[in-house]
Amino acid sequence: MNADFLAAPLVRPLWRDRALVLAGIAMSAFNLRTAVTSLTPLLDTLGDTFGFGPTMTGVLGMVPTAAFAVFGVVTPAIAHRLGLERTALLAMALAAIGLFVRAFVGDTAMLLVTSAIALSGMGMGNVVLPPLVKRYFADRVGTVSTLYITVLQLGTILPALLAVPIATAAGWRVSLGAWSLIAAAAALPWIGVLWMERYGQSRQAKALCQAHDEAVASGDPAPELDGAKDGANGSARGRVWRSPVAWGLTLMFGMTSLTTYSMFTWLPKLLTEAGGSHALGGTMVALFSTMGLLSALFLPALAVRIRNPFPIVVACGASYVGAFAGLLLAPMAAPLLWVAFLGLGPSTFPLSLTLINLRTRTPGGSSRLSGFVQGVGYSLSCLGPLLFGWLHEATHGWEWPFAFLTLCLLALLYGGWLASRPRMLEDTW
Repeated sequence: MNADFLAAPLVRPLWRDRALVLAGIAMSAFNLRTAVTSLTPLLDTLGDTFGFGPTMTGVLGMVPTAAFAVFGVVTPAIAHRLGLERTALLAMALAAIGLFVRAFVGDTAMLLVTSAIALSGMGMGNVVLPPLVKRYFADRVGTVSTLYITVLQLGTILPALLAVPIATAAGWRVSLGAWSLIAAAAALPWIGVLWMERYGQSRQAKALCQAHDEAVASGDPAPELDGAKDGANGSARGRVWRSPVAWGLTLMFGMTSLTTYSMFTWLPKLLTEAGGSHALGGTMVALFSTMGLLSALFLPALAVRIRNPFPIVVACGASYVGAFAGLLLAPMAAPLLWVAFLGLGPSTFPLSLTLINLRTRTPGGSSRLSGFVQGVGYSLSCLGPLLFGWLHEATHGWEWPFAFLTLCLLALLYGGWLASRPRMLEDTW
């Protein structure tokens, strides 16, 4: 590092100097699920409008995981070429464009295309946020992970909760398109970060130097100081697919996503077939997401303090089993209880995102692991909503769909066992 750079006085305390990056991370996190949960409560309405049935509902439920899978694979290469910050800006731009144009579609094909555009940006955002946390906040991984995963959950809950009321008041087009404004706003902090990077030694860079010096002095993990424009940022030379850490995280993340998106897509229909209203379906999707918010508030901070978090994975598995049994055998007897159990099961999602940073030593390793886990994990999960719906349509019941999810739960537990063992990616690839 340049000696004059190190000697340059810091004009503000460290956290204020990183505030713009923190704002970008938080605002981007809010937009990573809005294209999904703003749509699923309206699928019955859109099916009536555009004339599609259960099979196309399953396809629409599969599009998010398919887009996340594709961009999980390609985003590390994009980030290596553009840099993490420019990739985050591109992600929010694609999300805003896709959400805005989706409000004006006239047929099912364009609904799919515009959803895919929005979700491509969100898929890129999924991958770049963990290494951005690693780069700028390596000294506060648990705290910042808690913040951005909590905000992500808020961005999952609010669209589900508001989709039907907004559609009732102003129409489904307004309900779908309104979220594009928030995605556009999330691009602004990254524009500011890139402007500061372009015009001299930004406060973020100076703050990073101070964070590095303080971390080295205290013996904590130090943020990277070089490779500011290198999305890989570090000597990530190994082959991720050779690591049991990577495969364990991929199974845990992928099976969590498969179950989550199956429920996002089919929970409203399950409840309406059992005698509930469309509004109840949207409310239960919101409750499902809200329980994820609770786990996001404490799990990242807990994970950094536990050497082996596998007992958490087992508890999540037990929660899933209780939810599946209740929704299958007596869905309207206690829907709040079943959905509460269902919402606690995906606590393995914030755990997976936190372990991406806890099981790597550098932002380069984090970026590679994040891309692999999300790319392969979402590839495994993308058929979940379609298969769940196909099994329901073929059997005219919910027994086989839930049997399918139970098999996926066993794979989740095995992946959690592999991922929870205290070892580093760079030592196993």
